[in-house]
Amino acid sequence: MPTLSEIEAAKALIRPHIRETPTYRWPLLEAGLGCELWLKHENHTPVGAFKIRGGLVYMDELKRQQPEVRGVIAASTGNHGQSIAFAARRNGLRAVIVVPHGNNPEKNAAMRSLGAELVEHGREFQEALEYSCAIAAQEGLHAVPSFHPWLVRGVATYALELFHSVSDLDAVFVPIGLGSGFCGVTAAREALGLNTKIIGVVSEHAPAYALSFQQQQFVEQTSMTRVAEGVACKTPNREALEHVMRHAHEVVTVSDEEAVTAMREIIQATHNIAEGAGALAYAALKKQRDTWQGKRVACVLTGGNASMSILREALL
Repeated sequence: MPTLSEIEAAKALIRPHIRETPTYRWPLLEAGLGCELWLKHENHTPVGAFKIRGGLVYMDELKRQQPEVRGVIAASTGNHGQSIAFAARRNGLRAVIVVPHGNNPEKNAAMRSLGAELVEHGREFQEALEYSCAIAAQEGLHAVPSFHPWLVRGVATYALELFHSVSDLDAVFVPIGLGSGFCGVTAAREALGLNTKIIGVVSEHAPAYALSFQQQQFVEQTSMTRVAEGVACKTPNREALEHVMRHAHEVVTVSDEEAVTAMREIIQATHNIAEGAGALAYAALKKQRDTWQGKRVACVLTGGNASMSILREALL
């Protein structure tokens, strides 16, 4: 886990590229919840998602530790890939991103627009990841993982912003893909010495982290979510899972239908777009509203890069 000084240094590093994202209360979104709700808008970054923070820190560390590196490769369903492409371009590096077939076409287009070379392979993220490792070996590219301490250090900056913006939070709901977002919130909480509970959220159609948390052991589970590709995890990262099992108050599951409903309500109440994964935190809070009556709660809107097809469904 990064220290407070390391997180603050990361904040200084990324600030020329990313302004502090807003944390707002939306009365229409709070209506009927019975709690004070704050929404952390990571959909307001230059790539529309929180991942960019980790990408910038990772590339900075990589260039300093391996100045001879010429290119990087990563597997992604979109937001991690955009982060790596954005940061690689700013560091003069080639970026190759491997995505599964049928991936969100808008995210694919966004990655290409940031200079990434896109390769489609496999039916799900895990297959894309394994193929990216093979290409890395063949072409001499540095393989950027989806979870790494450098990524967590960068991602923790949004949690630091959140905790500085809103005092005395009782809980933070945060989606779990491979775990950098959850671990970033945990790192900031621990660094500041807070008692805020952290609730992880996954798709019930990609429940590997939820099952692992419940059973307190490593569990793989095939991902079948069609809405929340940002958390379409089959194989938990063991290091991230250790932190989830140690620090999560709970891990909540959300169905695709609940995610789409949450997307619709966020659009109606805030006029902000949340992608499926980005809407999970709010959807989970709705499911647990009785638990958090009268409390001060934050939900992380982790990204807004929804495909047009899912947006159409959400707006019906």
